[in-house]
Amino acid sequence: MREIGGYIELDTYSLPMLHDGAVALNCGRNALAYLIKAKNIKKIYIPEFLCDSVRNVCKRENVSVEYYSVGMDFLPSNLPETIDGWLYLVNYYGQIQNSKIKEFAEKYKDIIVDNVQAYFQMPVAGVDTIYTCRKFFGVADGAFLYTDTFLEDLEQDDSHNRMDFLLGRFERSASEFYSAYAKNNELFETEPIKRMSKLTDNLLHAIDYENVKKQREENFRILHNAFENVNKLNLTVPEGAFMYPLYIENGAEIRRELQKIKIYIPILWADTFDVCDEDDIQCHMAQNILPLPCDQRYGKEEMEYMVEKLKNIL
Repeated sequence: MREIGGYIELDTYSLPMLHDGAVALNCGRNALAYLIKAKNIKKIYIPEFLCDSVRNVCKRENVSVEYYSVGMDFLPSNLPETIDGWLYLVNYYGQIQNSKIKEFAEKYKDIIVDNVQAYFQMPVAGVDTIYTCRKFFGVADGAFLYTDTFLEDLEQDDSHNRMDFLLGRFERSASEFYSAYAKNNELFETEPIKRMSKLTDNLLHAIDYENVKKQREENFRILHNAFENVNKLNLTVPEGAFMYPLYIENGAEIRRELQKIKIYIPILWADTFDVCDEDDIQCHMAQNILPLPCDQRYGKEEMEYMVEKLKNIL
């Protein structure tokens, strides 16, 4: 029987939601696991320049893995002309255009596009594509998958017990709740495939996506205008940018200096060091690319402040 009365819960939101027609799941890792099961995938070619979450999913699902390298343009650099498995193509920082994705899809046929860092870039028709929500919005979980093959009878996830670090940071500092944030990330190592939670779905219907997209792009442009001449990467402004990747020498030292003034810059794909030689370009990229925040929480004032502090350090 439906409850009526009692205390008021979180409001129900109804704004249009981006990716509303995709399969809504509990996390990006399980979007890959979903595809592996639905398409009976046995082998995947993945980049060395990657975190271990994809490798761990493949191991968990008994999928064999072959590695390929990534160049300074974020594109595969040593793929053979033909492969005997699926190609896992990562759209780093949203720098791979759909026209290029189409080329890979036409050449290799069976490909999975990882748009985890390109939430606002719509998928190429007919190409299995993965998006994750918590890298772009204040939610504890959630992912979207575009595919033409489906699994039935999935349990729905619950998110209410994962919200502490989000609610805590809203009222206090990030450092106070970082351990809870890290613990939440670890949960998805063992979480089974589930449908997106009711709570996450509701929160995603409260977002003004056009405004978020615009703000992220404006912030990216400010950073790019400031650092284009020193950045080793040749970048384009992506749709609804994820972060601004600044590739400079001594990135590790600069990251530590920024942390002292409470500008927190992550090391993405640190697991690259485990599969590449230390002299490999991908190790240098993982070490020295500074992913500068440019998300919707910030505007021109914060971007100019960060530019000033970085230039002082440089």
